[in-house]
Order: sequence, then structure tokens, then C-alpha cells
Amino acid sequence: MSSPDPRLRTSMGLVLLACTPGLLALLWLHGWGMMLNLLLCASAALLCEALLLALRSQSLSQALNDGSALVTAVLLAAALPTLAPWWLPVIAASVAIGIGKQAYGGVGRNLFNPAMVGYAFVLLSFPLQMNHWPGQAPGLLDSVQQVFAGGGQIDAWARPTLLDGLRHNRSLTIDELFASHPGFGNIGGAGSEWVNLAFLLGGLFLLQRKVISWHAPAGLLAGLLVFSLLGWNGSGSDSNGSPLLHLFSGSTMLAAFFIATEPVSGPRDDWAKLCFGVGTGVLIYLIRTWGSYPDGTAFAVLLMNLFAPALERMAVQRQQAAR
Repeated sequence: MSSPDPRLRTSMGLVLLACTPGLLALLWLHGWGMMLNLLLCASAALLCEALLLALRSQSLSQALNDGSALVTAVLLAAALPTLAPWWLPVIAASVAIGIGKQAYGGVGRNLFNPAMVGYAFVLLSFPLQMNHWPGQAPGLLDSVQQVFAGGGQIDAWARPTLLDGLRHNRSLTIDELFASHPGFGNIGGAGSEWVNLAFLLGGLFLLQRKVISWHAPAGLLAGLLVFSLLGWNGSGSDSNGSPLLHLFSGSTMLAAFFIATEPVSGPRDDWAKLCFGVGTGVLIYLIRTWGSYPDGTAFAVLLMNLFAPALERMAVQRQQAAR
């Protein structure tokens, strides 16, 4: 088998570099559990990829050199709860590589975003463990004890996220939620505003280096912005939240610049990418406000992966009609 495409290796390296500000912001916000997630996801992803390549008598160097497995691991680590038991990121990364990627033939053949396949699998299989987030950033020893030994009660640290609090609010106005709910910050989630800004910074770097195009991120942010604006009914107790709240809470910027731009499972035509992004943004808003899950990025992306071939065909017909 030929060595990994150097262009793929370079682009994956730039994606990893662009993720660094967001990962540092998550480390500051959630503590050492995020780093433990990263180590567990990376180890499981590389081991699973190497094992499956060996079973298929393919070059082991691809698992270590092309960078795609590491990118999948980083995206999972950024999305998973930081005090989840050690086996949860291991399962998520193994499913992402084994089912989301290698089951379709490896690099360049996956029908769905591998990281979102792994995330959706553990979200559906282990909902209790996926709903715990630290209310404060515990120290390294506490994080290690919690992740590997289940020491202490995670409920002592856990707090509802902003999107959870917004979904289950029945009596407080938005202003009262911002004043009293620990998950609310200034315009979005407490601390997650900075995390989203950090991933936005990384996304702009990828745009500047032409690793990604602007179409999918712009479409996702525009779709989320427009629908959150249409669904915003002020600061009453039945409010779904302002557009700024939705843009700077949850995994919005991570989804826009690092997940919706995955080149294999998404469309390749620029017009189709724009439609893909818009559809993803709209679905994220609909799932956040009326679905069963507070964020919905994974399901929105996976659903739009199903529509990617249709968007490509529509793009071809559109080009033919314009001639």
C-alpha cells in the first residue's frame, strides 16, 4: 500500500493545530478531565485503526502518519463529558474508527462523520454518563480518581449546562436564568463563550490556510442564526434563547468549523456545502429547542450526511441548467 498522501497529512496537522486554542479553553474550563479524555480517545483510536489495518493486511504506517485518526480523537475529546468513566471515551473512539471509518474501507470512504458516529453511539447507549459535566474544574488527582476509579460522587461536581437549563426552564425569565443559573455566563454558557471564541479563532485559521472553505461554516451559522432569531420571543420564561446565546453555547463553533467541514462525508460542491451547512444549523436549533437532547450537533450532522449525495446531484443539475 502506498504511503499516506502528504497533502492529507499536512491538512490534518493544520486541523490539529487549529484545535489547540479550543482545547486549551476546555482545559481551563473543565480541568484535567479533558486531557484524560484526549489521551484515552487518541490511544483507543490509534490502537483500533492499527489493529483493523493489520487484520486487513494493510500498512500500519497509515494509522500513525496520516493524522485522520488523531483528528477524530481530538473532536471526540472536545465533545465528551470530562469526568466520564475511562471506558466511555475508549468505546466512543473505537466505534468512531471501527464503525464510522474502517467499516467503509478506511480513509476517504466513510459515509458518515466518524467522530459523530462514535459520539452518537455513546450518547444513545450511556445517557447517564453523557449528562455529567463538572461544576468546577477539579484537580488532577481528583480527575484521575473519578475517571479511572469512579471515586467520589460526580454529582458533587456536576451541574446542568446552559442548554439543559434552558430546555427545562418553566418559570424564570431569561434575565433571571442568567442571574441565578450556574450554567449561564454573559451571552451564552458560562465559560463556553470563550471555548466557542477559541474554536472560532481556530476555524478562521483554517479558512486563512485554505484547509476548509467558508461555505459549510457560513451556512451552519446562518441557519442557526436565522432560525434562532425567528424562534426568539424575548426574555420570557418560554423563550428559546437569543441568537447570540445559541451561537456561543454548546458546540456551535466546533460544529461549524471542524465537524460540518469533514470533506469525505459531506458534499464537495460549494453550493452543496452551503446547503449542507444551512441544514445542519437548522437541525441543531430544532433539536435544541424541541428535541430530546440539549445540543444535537451529532444527530444534525449525521442526518445531513444522509442528504449529501442528494445535494451533490442537485448541484450538478443546477450547473447543467445554468449552461
